[in-house]
Amino acid sequence: MSMIEFRNVQKFYGKFHALHDINLTIDQGETVVLIGPSGSGKSTLIRTINGLESIEGGKLIVNNRDLADPKTNANLLRRDVGMVFQHFNLYANKSVLENIMLAPRIVSHMPETENKKQALELLEMVGLKDKAQNMPSQISGGQKQRVAIARSLAMHPKLLLFDEPTSALDPEMIDEVLQVIKKVTTASEMTSLIVTHEMGFAKEVANRVIFMDEGRIVEDDDSSAFFKQPQTQRAQQFLSKIIAH
Repeated sequence: MSMIEFRNVQKFYGKFHALHDINLTIDQGETVVLIGPSGSGKSTLIRTINGLESIEGGKLIVNNRDLADPKTNANLLRRDVGMVFQHFNLYANKSVLENIMLAPRIVSHMPETENKKQALELLEMVGLKDKAQNMPSQISGGQKQRVAIARSLAMHPKLLLFDEPTSALDPEMIDEVLQVIKKVTTASEMTSLIVTHEMGFAKEVANRVIFMDEGRIVEDDDSSAFFKQPQTQRAQQFLSKIIAH
């Protein structure tokens, strides 16, 4: 059963054509990694999925909701679609625990005791239960990103989007965040779409790899096939540069 369907989707910023004729289906439970050079449209594509970016043409169906239909309630859609951003987006004036409890309290009206129990369990899962009372300013970037992952899981999303989750981190913090993402994506039935530049990680977690360039999907293949032998010259070039680097 499909979770995301792009049909001839177009996206413009003024005259700049950011997404060209995107046709893509992602099934429930898949872990898909989106790779490509900077400026290739990866983040734009992922941000259309939860309505943070609108589309100018085509059809985009997410969890059976048509995003181009003005009657579609974006807030209802976002209950089922979690997102982890590059820059964490935690509330600076709330503790780590409060950051995780906020959405279940406001959106789902979860009873406070149950909400707190869930938040502490999620913090334990990402290895940060001892930081529950800390403010975001008192923890490292890698820890902030792990809190952001726990926060996105608190709403039990059917789909989780990661937009370059390690690009704002110091190199030594990248691995701790990737390990948590790996744990989350392999331990659940959730559908995940991950934009990343970390090729070793992509190879480990993805069922499928989508390679983008200049706003187009250039390749869409099973992970092992893609990393063994990309079909297009552009993808071969990209991989050899990344590996050499």
